[in-house]
Amino acid sequence: MNSPQKLPTQVIRQDVQSMHAYAIQDSKGMIKLDAMENPHRLPLDLQAKLGQRLGALALNRYPDNRVNDLRHALAAYADMPEGFDVMLGNGSDELISLLALACDVPPSVDNGFKVANVLAPVPGFVMYAMSAQLQGLAFHGVPLTADFELDEAAMLAAIEEHRPSITYLAYPNNPTANLWNDEVIEKIIEAVGQQGGLVVMDEAYQPFSSKSYIDRISRHSHVLLMRTLSKFGLAGIRLGYMMGPKALIAEIDKVRPPYNISVLNCECALFALEHQDVFAKQATELRTQRAQLLTALAHMSGVQVYPSDANMILVRVPDAQKTFDGMKIRHVLIKNVSKMHPLLANCLRLTVGTAEENQLMLTALQESL
Repeated sequence: MNSPQKLPTQVIRQDVQSMHAYAIQDSKGMIKLDAMENPHRLPLDLQAKLGQRLGALALNRYPDNRVNDLRHALAAYADMPEGFDVMLGNGSDELISLLALACDVPPSVDNGFKVANVLAPVPGFVMYAMSAQLQGLAFHGVPLTADFELDEAAMLAAIEEHRPSITYLAYPNNPTANLWNDEVIEKIIEAVGQQGGLVVMDEAYQPFSSKSYIDRISRHSHVLLMRTLSKFGLAGIRLGYMMGPKALIAEIDKVRPPYNISVLNCECALFALEHQDVFAKQATELRTQRAQLLTALAHMSGVQVYPSDANMILVRVPDAQKTFDGMKIRHVLIKNVSKMHPLLANCLRLTVGTAEENQLMLTALQESL
């Protein structure tokens, strides 16, 4: 009997071997409120229309110029300024990875960089740091203040010290769900520009936010604006998009893999944009539900609730793990973010769901405290 062969793990990077894969919680049989998804499905009549449309696609062919129709539709939907262009990604995650790939400039006296750096406030979206690590860039996280605001002095000092190639500003932030001070954001953008770096405004939660940076993006030639259709209501199709000055987008787009957007994803996105009023009504309903949740949570003993401009709410409880486990026993799945960063000690992230889901979540939370 042949002995099992030893796996050649020595060819895998050591830092990759020490990493943990991105974990997805098992949601079978659960009320799923852990991933900031839109809880509403397409109406039945639109399901039928979309099914017919997808069934007629030439799946035997590679994607064609139909993706350009999608780029133009997204530009119109976002009210993109003239002189700007759109780049598509297989979710925002791919765009973040491609940015790291494009900006991994080798150390050189000529370009002024000691090493390519990525900078972002923390706690924040985990993919900013992960993409930097996988591409061999240095990641520098700058802690937020105790109330999850930008630390202006610390951010400006980090920009001066590290001269980041990319600075990410989530607007609103994940997992804290809040918008940051516009004046502080402008100071950070100016400081990064003076150092020759890029700023990426990540508006993943734009459908639920009271503000957008789109009306200010044309002020700067080094600012990119990134969005996703995941929170719009299409998390399953994995489509992100990034807007910026045409010449800048053209350079970054060179590292995009060919055919990265499938014909199915493309057509689903176009279909949704043609029926954007349906998704706008869903977003309005979720904002209403968010307001009701914020009020209910504010009156719940033992719960500290933080402001939200997204489809999630951050709360602090006496014992995050105990509460998370108790809610899971009651078939309500949320996200325990208490170990992500010291500032998030005993914090839980609650996704805004339907009225029925939210009531069940509140009951489970109260019973699990």
